[in-house]
Amino acid sequence: MNIDDKLAPLRYNTDSESHLSVDNDVCMRCKTKSCTKVCPANVYEWCEDDGILRIRYENCLECGACRIACEKKNIAWRYPKASYGVKFKNG
Repeated sequence: MNIDDKLAPLRYNTDSESHLSVDNDVCMRCKTKSCTKVCPANVYEWCEDDGILRIRYENCLECGACRIACEKKNIAWRYPKASYGVKFKNG
């Protein structure tokens, strides 16, 4: 089962403003880029050509794994505004 199949039961109410942010200068000095590996929803992608961390905040599951894994403590994470973010549903 791929990630898209696993995330299919989820619904998102996407805000126009991200609830995640980073300082890309700090990301450039990070050797592991662990946020790109630990996120279950593939929110983070390191773009070597641009030297930036691309953040697809609209896919965030709000689990907080990225904050724990970031060795530089560089991920500013807050809950999305009321009524925005991931919506879990049964079945």
